[in-house]
Amino acid sequence: MSTFTDWIKTAFRSRKKSAPRVPFTVLFSEFQKILEYNNKVLELMAEMGTKLGGAYIFDQQYIRSKCRHIADLVYKLIYNLNVMVPKKYLSLYDAFGAINNEIEEELAGRPVIPQAEYTMPYDLITDDFTDVVGAKNANIAQIKNLLGLKTPEGFAITIPAFKAFVEHNRLQSKMDAVNDLWQKEDANRNQAAEEIRGLISEGTVPQVLQKEIYRSLDRLYQGLNSGEVFLALRSSAMSEDSEHSFAGQYLSLLNEPRGNILQTYKSILASLFSDSVMEYRRQKGLMDSQEGMAVACQIMVDAKVSGVLYTLDPRAPDRDVMLINATWGLGAPVVTGEVRADLYTLDREEPYLLKSLDVVRKSNQLVPNKGGGTDIRTVHQDLQTRTCLIDKQMKQIVEAGLMIERHFKKPQDIEWAIDHEDNLVILQTRSLNIKDQVAKLVCNISSVLDDFPIIFQNKGSIAQEGISTGKVFVVKTEEDLARFPGDAVLVTAYTSPRLGKVIKKASAIITDVGSPTGHLATIAREFRVPTIVNTGIATQLLRPGQVVTVDARENIIYEGAVKALCYYEFAEETFETTYEYRLLKRVLKKIAPLNLLDPSEKNFTPSGCKTLHDITRYVHEKAVSELIELEYTQVGDTASSGRKLKFDIPLDLILIDIGGGISGSAGVSEVKPHDVSSIPMKAFLKGLSVPGAWDTEPMSVDFGSFMSSLTRTFSSSMATPKYVGQNLAVLSKEYVNINLRLGYHFNMIVAYISKDLNDNYAYFRFLGGVTDISRRSRRATLLAEILAQNDFRIDIHGDLVVARIKKLNLEMMEKKMKILGLLVAFTRQLDVKMNHEQEIARLKAVFQDLKNNHIK
Repeated sequence: MSTFTDWIKTAFRSRKKSAPRVPFTVLFSEFQKILEYNNKVLELMAEMGTKLGGAYIFDQQYIRSKCRHIADLVYKLIYNLNVMVPKKYLSLYDAFGAINNEIEEELAGRPVIPQAEYTMPYDLITDDFTDVVGAKNANIAQIKNLLGLKTPEGFAITIPAFKAFVEHNRLQSKMDAVNDLWQKEDANRNQAAEEIRGLISEGTVPQVLQKEIYRSLDRLYQGLNSGEVFLALRSSAMSEDSEHSFAGQYLSLLNEPRGNILQTYKSILASLFSDSVMEYRRQKGLMDSQEGMAVACQIMVDAKVSGVLYTLDPRAPDRDVMLINATWGLGAPVVTGEVRADLYTLDREEPYLLKSLDVVRKSNQLVPNKGGGTDIRTVHQDLQTRTCLIDKQMKQIVEAGLMIERHFKKPQDIEWAIDHEDNLVILQTRSLNIKDQVAKLVCNISSVLDDFPIIFQNKGSIAQEGISTGKVFVVKTEEDLARFPGDAVLVTAYTSPRLGKVIKKASAIITDVGSPTGHLATIAREFRVPTIVNTGIATQLLRPGQVVTVDARENIIYEGAVKALCYYEFAEETFETTYEYRLLKRVLKKIAPLNLLDPSEKNFTPSGCKTLHDITRYVHEKAVSELIELEYTQVGDTASSGRKLKFDIPLDLILIDIGGGISGSAGVSEVKPHDVSSIPMKAFLKGLSVPGAWDTEPMSVDFGSFMSSLTRTFSSSMATPKYVGQNLAVLSKEYVNINLRLGYHFNMIVAYISKDLNDNYAYFRFLGGVTDISRRSRRATLLAEILAQNDFRIDIHGDLVVARIKKLNLEMMEKKMKILGLLVAFTRQLDVKMNHEQEIARLKAVFQDLKNNHIK
């Protein structure tokens, strides 16, 4: 593909500047292809994302074929955009090539590790790299990168590093022999395991690995102002903290100086072959599988208080409580049972009431030594019987725990610490095993549901399966997004990629309008947030602060918190440890995440495209904007190809049909409104002709305002025939591009409306007037407020107003076009009347009455 890509680039670059313009009909055809490919990409991404829900069986061939199909479509998107505007977006090929090469590497069984082969900073680790860094590292990186919780700064020494160590020291055959002896329960197995531990401890770390470790340490130490920095090195084996916990089986070492890192690293590798680990693997039937050891290398946290949080009581989950164990100093002895700890039992629901507290005498604590290592010391007498945590800290711990539980979809066993600056630090997390007890939670689910009223059901489409509860928070504005609280159910009228800014905080998402193949749905699948779109009624029926349960499996919204239903997911068998699942997750990370959320942000560029979804979004956005800005000299000879609209309103409008926009005989020079078959144009004309909207009375203009309009300077683009001269509309069955000069102001309306809501958009631009800047600005403010009230996204600069709306269904888009028609008619000469600010509110009310009476 790279050779063909180079050929395409050369072909575009070889075009001369004097090449003839491409006819508008050809450009519009390319635009329609972009819409078609865009929808196919979104549909394929949605299909692949749905497979991760567990309801479908798939194999590696499915993953390969879908990845290559998407790549082919994205390549076509780039090609067609560069046909529309030759040579302008060639850098998209570079972005595509880099992303697609990584996908192909993943499909070939070679996981792509950013920047380094043997170490990875936590900032770059996602759950896709569990096979590379182990589950413990992957979990802590997700908590840091996705949930925004504080974790120790650090990096992972990867499983490929372990394999390089094994190969360098020629240990593989000896390791295989030990596994074989243990599987046969041979009498010599303990001695053989001890020998292999010795060989690992005495082995040599390859020079290239040493350099990589020290280079990563140097990067880790940058910006730290303290003196000597000590490290915590923790095991992160392939199977650890996943389906099999291996809790406490492997070695972790605390408060190690930099000089000890290589020997400490080898000691942790050697713990792969401890007697207890080998027996655990034998009992779990894991002797046949290859095991590998990654290591977490972290800045040591000097903890004031440490402990463990169970987000559910593993012995009695039906109590619906959380358990916190806490002690002074470092928390390792709490896990091993070497020191006593206070026990806090708290309600799982806000405000997380403390149901019971068992304070014990905490005589000893584990503390870091100044020169390295740790030591058990006596706790000060005043603290031995004092509770370790205050209310604020308890709440902070349980809120973090519930956020982590919601992300991983399972109850969690979380190790935490509070440092001497009172910062909560999450040290590690693993799933809490409650399989033996979970039947207590879900056995009477049918009878439980009878107690909870159904608010609505089977409305809209499920975009991401799951079950969650929370308080309703209705998002209408950017300000609402800024105030969005954690664990709330996000309810909004329209889907928008901008909602991705808060999606990791949402317990569920419900929208009035939207598509399961849209951008927001893709982001919801990435973060595994239960989502139902296109309900049509969510914002009408759900009240802010109302507690609801979202069942995005059966498509039901319940009044209240149905705890038993939420626990249902805890009982399900996990399939996320299969190779196929992990491979699909990894390739989807190169395909589905959306980083380009807002076209106005600086990263909305070809170089900002990090996934195929980014490229798809970028191409769609640019194709729309390029079509809006195309000069009408590319439409053709308006005198020969245009037909005049015969209308009751004096528009003097020429219509140019590029396919299906006008019905009836092509030889007729005039077109009546009933001959217009273009969906957006027909709706616009209906709004334009609302009785009483178009004011035909002449307006008196004072001399100063008239001179202001005459001496006003426009940009060169506004001085082209595109804006001054004949009023013109280019239309097809689903498209319209209207350019109007009405008196001294200019309107542009561009829209595409079809049955596929992912294609639908409307663009409105208004500029000008005959009065002074203050009155023109008042009219611009009126326009902006009316448009915002009708769900358009607004940009306003002086008297320039730009509005956009997209991805609504056909009926709603038609209504928006009628509103734009009404707005053009209503505000045509209003700047003359707008002598003071109070006129804005009055005229907005008049417009609202016209809309309510005539637009349904």
